[in-house]
Amino acid sequence: MASDNAAKPSLLKISDKLSIRFQKTGEGPPLVLMHTIRTQLEYFRALLPALARSYTVYAIDLPGHGRSPIDPNAELDEPYMRRAVISFIEKLNLTDVTLVGESIGGALALTVAASIPQRIKHVYALNPYDYETRYGDGIRRGNWFSNFIIGSLQIPALGAFNASLENKVVLKKIMGGGYHDPKKLPDDLLTEFDQVAHLPGYKRAARKVLAGWRSWSKARDLYSGISAPVTLIYGDSDWSHPSERERTRSLIAQARMVTLKNTGHFSAVENPGELAQVILADQPRQ
Repeated sequence: MASDNAAKPSLLKISDKLSIRFQKTGEGPPLVLMHTIRTQLEYFRALLPALARSYTVYAIDLPGHGRSPIDPNAELDEPYMRRAVISFIEKLNLTDVTLVGESIGGALALTVAASIPQRIKHVYALNPYDYETRYGDGIRRGNWFSNFIIGSLQIPALGAFNASLENKVVLKKIMGGGYHDPKKLPDDLLTEFDQVAHLPGYKRAARKVLAGWRSWSKARDLYSGISAPVTLIYGDSDWSHPSERERTRSLIAQARMVTLKNTGHFSAVENPGELAQVILADQPRQ
C-alpha cells in the first residue's frame, strides 16, 4: 500500500460517456498525478508513498488508458483529455491544486494549469510530451524497434494487425527505449500494462491516442496562459532534445528547469527518489 490511508482505486462518473478511475492516497493539500502515454495510475506506485506524506494525492487513469472505461467515439487527443482532467478537478471541487504529470501527463499539467488558473497552485511537468513532428515521434526515438513498430501503427490495415500482435515481449522492447537503464522497468508493472492492453477496445484506443499527435505539439500554444509557478523536470536521457526543452521553458513565464541524471522518459519509475525530492522541496512535510 502506498500509505496507511490509501484506498483502492474507484471510478468517478463525470458524464454518461466519461468516467475516470482514480486512487486517493495521503493527507494534505490536493495533488493530481497524471501518467505517461501508454501507462496508468499504477505507474506512480514508487513515487506515490513519498508524495502522500505531504499531499492528498489523486492518481488517475487518463481516458483511453488503464482501467478507465473507454468511450469508443472519443477523440482521445490533448483537448479531450484536458477537458476530462478539468472536469475531474471541478467535480471534486479541488482548489490550490498541485499538478504532477509525466509525458502526455506533463503536457496536460501545463494546459490544465493554463485553463483553470484559479484552481492551480503549482505545476511539475515531467518530460512533457509536447514536441511531436510526426506520428508517434517521441516513442519512435527510443530505439529502431520502436521506430518500426510505432511507425507502422498509422497504416490502417497493417497498423491494426501489428497492434493486435502486441504482447509483453514487444511492449518491453518499446517501453525499454524510454529508460536510461531498461533493466529498471519492473517486470510485474509490465505485466499489469500487458494485461490492460488485452481489455476490450484498448488497442484501438491506444492507436487513437497516437493519431492525435498534432494536438500534443499544439498544446504549447496555451503555455503563455499559465500563471502558477512551473517546474519542468527532464531526464537527461529523455526523448526530447535540449532545444525542445528550452523552447518549452521559454514559453512559460514562471518556469524553472531541473535535469535528473541517468534518467530517461519514465522518470517516476526509473528515479522516483530524486524526483520526489524535487517536488517536495516546495512543500513542508506534514
